[in-house]
Formats: sequence, structure tokens, C-alpha cells
Amino acid sequence: MINKYLKVALCFGIMALNSCSSDDTISGPISVVIEGATVTPEVGGSNEENQVYIDLSTDTSIAVQRDSWDLGFYSGDEFKVGINGSIYMATSALSTTDIDAVNSSTAEVQELQPLVAVGTFDADNMEFIDAPYGQITETAIETVSSVADENPVYLVNLGYEVGTEAAPTGSVAVAGDARGWKKIRVLRDGDNYVLQYADLDASTHQDITISKDSAYNFTFFSFNTESEISVEPIKTNWDLNFTVFTNEIEGYGSYGYSDFVVTNTKGGAVSYKIDTETEAYTYDDFTLTDALSIAFDTDQRNIGSSWRVGGGPSSSPALIDNVFYIVKDSDGNYYKMQFLAMYSDDGERGHPKFVYSLLQ
Repeated sequence: MINKYLKVALCFGIMALNSCSSDDTISGPISVVIEGATVTPEVGGSNEENQVYIDLSTDTSIAVQRDSWDLGFYSGDEFKVGINGSIYMATSALSTTDIDAVNSSTAEVQELQPLVAVGTFDADNMEFIDAPYGQITETAIETVSSVADENPVYLVNLGYEVGTEAAPTGSVAVAGDARGWKKIRVLRDGDNYVLQYADLDASTHQDITISKDSAYNFTFFSFNTESEISVEPIKTNWDLNFTVFTNEIEGYGSYGYSDFVVTNTKGGAVSYKIDTETEAYTYDDFTLTDALSIAFDTDQRNIGSSWRVGGGPSSSPALIDNVFYIVKDSDGNYYKMQFLAMYSDDGERGHPKFVYSLLQ
């Protein structure tokens, strides 16, 4: 259960004589968290411009701008492609396999464009986003077939740039200008993906081959740079992601949430919420023995936005003080964590703070 701790301790012990090799994949300050570590993820204030990846075992974080990537190509056994829900992307298959024949005047495109979006308050629009609970088999883009003719063109709503306007005190301004539309088609070449992509009204397209890397959950691609881009850390080197998120309001379809925390279930981490009003636990007294009795599930939203209540485009949410969370990482280590703040000292939203400890 302490693989990461052994690696960190060994590296720490030899640092005076030598640096750890790049194969150790350890970055940032080297520390083994035992008790009461306080973390303030650099989400970016009321625009919440960053996705912040947290590794509890090494007390490190990595921040990536939310609109720096568009597609994630899954590295597991399945051939699946995810879209960037942190900027409210959405997508729908078209009835053609000819990407160059599709444009904004195509009848099917004109019919779909008002529907393929987040926050339309139409329950049916869930088909245009990836499953919010994180199941890789339920992405908006169907499994990429080894039979080329079975892979259709997709209309892609690119969502929104990161917002830049100041938000009212206590609120957020996460969505900036609309990013427009693309058309894509994804094929397979052996164990690789082949992405065809173009602007919606282009009469030709570009191709890029994208390989799987089993060390990561996904290989990411950006339309802005037309290249692969580094986003997530190695899949066993992060546990939580602080991000804007496309979730579901039951009966009303997809909807955007700020202040969201995703658990790295694809990398083997799981989490669980403890409500002290309904369960006989307190944060201070919770032990490893208590954690071992938890029946975890693999919903990546088990923390989600449940650490705060209220909020919206023009209102101020509040921290919930009767909940805390248990996180089990990919090495089998258990942590308890509790949120301390979501505002800066001057009242700006987008400044979360939490405390956590290793259970042993």
C-alpha cells in the first residue's frame, strides 16, 4: 500500500548526492503527507481558468488552462474519444462518412446545431455529452470501429473560451466567447487512432495519427495548436481534478457546474462522501478502520459540487460544514479530506482550500 511513499522516501534520502531519474516521474516538492496538509488549488479565481490535478501522496498539483485542449483519446483497451466538458463541448454523429461533404448549409447540420449544446434544458441533449459519472463506454463519440465505413463524421460544438470578465462578488464568469464548430471523423490504424478534422465550412481536411500511451488515461489533442498536448499527469500520479464540469440535472439534461472536483476513477482512485448529520462519524475521529468498511463505487462525481450549496451565474454558494470525504488512491492508501474555503479573503470565488491526512 505504500509504493509511492517508498519511492518518495528513497528519492528524498539520496537527493543530497544525486537527483532522481526521470523514470521516477516525481516533480514538485518532495514530501510524504502524514497529518493535516492544507492545499489551495490554483483554480484561477472567478473565471476558474485552470483544471488542477492533485496527487495526495506527494502533496503536488499541476494546473492546465481549461481551453487548451479539445479531445482525449483513451489509452485503455477500448477505442474511445472524449470531449472537453470543462468548456461545455458537445457533439453529434452525422449520417455521412464523407467529412469534406459536410458544411454549415447541410440540412442535417442546420437541424442539429441548436440542439448540440450544454444547458438547453432538454433532457435529450445528454446524448451529445460524455457520461458525467465517467464511464468510458458512454462517450458521446461512439467506439471507434476497425471497419472504416462504420465511423461517421461528427459535428462538434467547441464550447466556450475561458471567461475573462470580472464576476460579481461571490459569483463566477467561467464562459467567455463561443469557440465555434468543427467537423471530425476518427478511424483506426492498428492500435492507433487517425483523426480527420476541419473547420465546418472547409472543403478539405487534415489528418493526424495519435498513439495510445498506457501510462496515461488519455492522449490529448488541441485544435488550436493542431497537435497533441500534455494535460493530465501519469494516471497513477493524480487523484483529484478541480475543474469546471458538464454534469446533469435530472430531467433537464446537461448543465455546467463550477467548483467541481472529479475523482480519477479511470486511474484507479475512488472517493466517498461522509455526512456527519446522517452517519456516526466526525472528521477528527475518523480512522483507517472506519475507511476499510466503506463500499466505494466508481462515480467520478462522488465529491463533485457536494462540498458547497447554492450558487449559480449570479448568486453566492456556501461551504457545507457537515461533510468530509474519503479518498482511496491507486496504491491503496486512504485519506480523509475536508473543505475549508471556496473564497479568497476579499470574497472572490474560485479559491478552494482543503485539508487532508493519510489514514494509517
